[in-house]
Amino acid sequence: MGSFPMGTHLSPFHHLRDRALHSPIHGLRTLEFPLYSSPSFFFNSSCGRIRGLKLLPNHVLARAEDKARGSYSRQTPRAQQSSEKQFQDLSSESGTCDPLCSVDETSSQDFEESYQPKTDFLKALAIFAAATTGAVAINHSWVAANQDLAMALLFGIGYAGIIFEESLAFNKSGVGLLMAVSLWVIRSLGAPSTDIAVSELTHASAEVSEIVFFLLGAMTIVEIVDAHQGFKLVTDNITTRNPRLLLWVIGFVTFFLSSILDNLTTTIVMVSLLRKLVPASEYRKILGAIVVIAANAGGAWTPIGDVTTTMLWIHGQISTLPTMKGLFVPSAISLTVPLALMSLTSEVKEGGQNFPNILASEQMAPRGQLVFAVGVGALIFVPVFKALTGLPPYMGMLLGLGVLWILTDAIHYGESERQKLKVPQALSRIDTQGALFFLGILLSVSSLEAAGILGEIANYLDTHIPNTELIASAIGVVSAIIDNVPLVAATMGMYDLSTFPQDSEFWQLIAFCAGTGGSMLVIGSASGVALMGMEKVDFFWYLRKVSGFALAGYAAGITAYLAINNLHILPTTLAEVPLLSGS
Repeated sequence: MGSFPMGTHLSPFHHLRDRALHSPIHGLRTLEFPLYSSPSFFFNSSCGRIRGLKLLPNHVLARAEDKARGSYSRQTPRAQQSSEKQFQDLSSESGTCDPLCSVDETSSQDFEESYQPKTDFLKALAIFAAATTGAVAINHSWVAANQDLAMALLFGIGYAGIIFEESLAFNKSGVGLLMAVSLWVIRSLGAPSTDIAVSELTHASAEVSEIVFFLLGAMTIVEIVDAHQGFKLVTDNITTRNPRLLLWVIGFVTFFLSSILDNLTTTIVMVSLLRKLVPASEYRKILGAIVVIAANAGGAWTPIGDVTTTMLWIHGQISTLPTMKGLFVPSAISLTVPLALMSLTSEVKEGGQNFPNILASEQMAPRGQLVFAVGVGALIFVPVFKALTGLPPYMGMLLGLGVLWILTDAIHYGESERQKLKVPQALSRIDTQGALFFLGILLSVSSLEAAGILGEIANYLDTHIPNTELIASAIGVVSAIIDNVPLVAATMGMYDLSTFPQDSEFWQLIAFCAGTGGSMLVIGSASGVALMGMEKVDFFWYLRKVSGFALAGYAAGITAYLAINNLHILPTTLAEVPLLSGS
């Protein structure tokens, strides 16, 4: 759901679920990562270990090994040789690591080698000193007298910490939360009274919580469907071997799938499918790049397809049917142009050689088709629920989650071995830190809005750049470098509905540009970052091979939108569309 450039460096393996299988080696449970699953662990390239696993206590391992020896001794000589060979293969793959070793909880030897008590003490002292300095600075009279400047400086420092999180080794979610709280503390000091600041914070929290609840519900539903391998219903039906046709099929399947799922999940599902269909090659990288472009374009034309369109929808800047009608053609064109241009490249022309047969993949979990139908139906029903009841969209999402929760509890009743298919386990696998990042960013931006800073920026832009189409287009370009979530949140704070009413050209352009602009750089969206990790695509390869095509599609989409609205090629009101009314 949307592009999360730079500020949201989600690991492409952030949701990979472990598939525990009984190992013939020790009778223990080893890990298998299926060709597609929703990613949640990281790989450590230095030793082949897997993050996210907790070491079992020694006595538990000892009992398991004793039990395994008994079963091992009862095996035939051929079976014993096979087990030994598998153990040797596993050992060679993981180097010095035990199959159950963890990166989060390092071995005692690694811990002793890396432990530096003096360095750790100095780090803790530095953080404590920085916190103390910050607390003293915030309480200084200069801060209250120069609220706007202090908040702008703090936001700039915090946002720099988010952008360079990998270099600084600080998680963006923690930085975002600290920034949000600090900004609201400054706002409370600079406000006419504390009561006014509290009232502003209460109002902002209510708006932000709607988005966070919506995202948590959507992520959980998608995770449950993926746990049941429900997306195999889509991916297993792609069987063509024609390289150009496959490029177009992959593009438009991703486009429509991303309109109801978030773009990260869609990218993971589709790139995993490519691994089954196409051997590692330049052609597969091109296909992966098309997945990124299609995922971002597909999320831009529906209220639930991208986090930025969801934000605009929840806050009332856009409504359902006018947005889908107004942005479908531009979004499709922003995908079609890169598809047409990339179909002419040598990588695609030569990409159909030596295609393997489709590899066997995991079998769908029991009642997977039912869960897929209910889960996707719940997502699609959210706009209908809002139109029927007038309640906020997150209520419709929570309704769908509740139905799916009861359903999975019922169909897996008494099946203790399938606990991972139920909602409590799914909740432990969703991207909670991503939701907290949104919370921090949105609260931070709301503090700037409450202080009037965003209004001043809007007035400056109106004075110096009166062309709203240029402002929206520039936001899309900037979103290829900077996270589009705070960009859109800031835009919503700068312009209210009295300036640009619901479903105006400006808000629809913001939704389109912020959603598709991230495709121009591989670091510009969560789907691009996922591709980098899954297919080892580097920044400069994408810049040389793909960025020009993505830019052409972006420009073509904006041109198409402006032409449709200014030349009235399509109906401009729902009253002109047969059988359609309402939002």
